[in-house]
Amino acid sequence: MTIQDMHYDLKKKLNKVDSQQYRNLLIPEIDWALNEAMEIFVKIVAQPRYKTQMGFETTQRTIDDIRTIVVHEETVNVNNNIVILPADYWHFLNATAIMTKGVCTSTGRIIIRQHDDNFESSPFDKSSFEWKTINCVFTEDGMRLYTDGTFNISSIFLSYIRRPVYMHYAQGFNAGTYTLPSGVVLSGSANCELPDHTHREIVDIAVLILSGELQTKDLQVKQMKLNFNQLN
Repeated sequence: MTIQDMHYDLKKKLNKVDSQQYRNLLIPEIDWALNEAMEIFVKIVAQPRYKTQMGFETTQRTIDDIRTIVVHEETVNVNNNIVILPADYWHFLNATAIMTKGVCTSTGRIIIRQHDDNFESSPFDKSSFEWKTINCVFTEDGMRLYTDGTFNISSIFLSYIRRPVYMHYAQGFNAGTYTLPSGVVLSGSANCELPDHTHREIVDIAVLILSGELQTKDLQVKQMKLNFNQLN
């Protein structure tokens, strides 16, 4: 679906049959709801907070749902054991690192640790060139890697879910442009980057969001539709 199609689908599902009850919704408002819905969709599929929910790569369907925004093994430099995350980084998937010890070079697996773990003081859990493991925690600077002092890390190969481009239909609004609250000026149009088979589900989530904000009487009916797609 193009962004125009998604706008049409949303208006059709939000309005009562054969009515234009909510025809006064502005294009920037619809765009905002669609992008919020896409963000919710990706989070449900990729990184649910509770393991009992869906989760990325649990089935081929969930793999296909967000495959278009998965970045595979992008090379990122390491400076003083700190990795600055790419500007479009959203969620971590996995990473490996290039390790050097003397004249030896190897590839090690990066293991994400909790901040309160005593991994560096444990002889069984600390980073090791021989065992090809590197401990890592996330900080405000990015990723902090740990070595045992006997080897160095020059770069990593990072796989992650990137932030999708903001979809919009600015060309259909006023003079074909509008400004986001952040000050970014949009013009033309940008379609949803997720695979086409997810677009109606994203619209359904956006309709539910707007229905809640507008306090429509059929909110529960719209919620039931999401239940059919296991997106509740």
